Amino acid sequence: MHARRAAPLMAAASGSEDPVFGPYKAELMETAKGIVAPGKGILAGDESNGTIGNRFEALGIPANHEMRQAYREMLFSAPGIEKHISGCIMFDETARDKCLDGKPFIELLKDRGIYSGIKVDTGVKSLGGTDDEFYTQGLDGLGERAAEYYAMGCRFAKWRATVRVGGEGSGIPSEVAVKECAHTLARYAMIMQQNGLVPIVEPEILQDGDHDIETCAKVTERVLAAVMKELINQGCLIEGLLLKPNMVTPGNSYKERPKPEEVAWYTVRSLSRTIVPALPGVTFLSGGTSEEEASLFLNAMQKVEVAKPWALTFSYGRAL
Repeated sequence: MHARRAAPLMAAASGSEDPVFGPYKAELMETAKGIVAPGKGILAGDESNGTIGNRFEALGIPANHEMRQAYREMLFSAPGIEKHISGCIMFDETARDKCLDGKPFIELLKDRGIYSGIKVDTGVKSLGGTDDEFYTQGLDGLGERAAEYYAMGCRFAKWRATVRVGGEGSGIPSEVAVKECAHTLARYAMIMQQNGLVPIVEPEILQDGDHDIETCAKVTERVLAAVMKELINQGCLIEGLLLKPNMVTPGNSYKERPKPEEVAWYTVRSLSRTIVPALPGVTFLSGGTSEEEASLFLNAMQKVEVAKPWALTFSYGRAL
């Protein structure tokens, strides 16, 4: 891990800074590959204080900082997690927090060979002129925040955008929503890369609805194609970023649950139609499916006999 941290200094000393990505270009590519190393994935530990507080209260646990700190230290210090976890996405409080003995969480993870990541979007709001579709906030001041997180020891970031699937004839997702999703994700990605953080690009097709798997596949491909095009148009370093998409599944109100082989085939097909081979890896979100289903779906993808030039792994909140 220390060799990775030295990369920017070495590049600067040699006078070989990239005109767009400064001293970070080689480090970005190395970090992205390290996160999707074989057999490893990401722990999405970026739940907000409100979300974790609701879970604690439901279990009769005090929803205070002391309990959040103890819970997160328990996760990060669990024996052997470095064998399976390559990165951990954190909420701002978590990234700044410490173990009970005073050791920063970021330092604890670094010592275990685990990259620290940070959630940098500030949530979704209603997108004007649409039928209750969304856009993601957080671009204002993002460069300054990214630079601070890099100085703290973070090496990757995450930004979530959501897209709804409407009923037949609804026109949802609208072209406005798809373009907004793609443009904002690409702006975020470029800002992160110029400040040394590998961006995890997360366009999530929401499972809400009774649509079938074919509909989800069509919407997923439409959104992924738009996002990929915008990332390239804005000059992002594709080799130095990661994708965090949904798996292709029917809506959660659809009459039947899909078989793992079906989800795997549609998901890999959608990726192969839209994502360039230069991308190092895809770190799937679980999207509300159970931990068992999410694991079975991902396992089945590895067996699909289609060229898969990217690593396929997980970025689950239930990764431990």
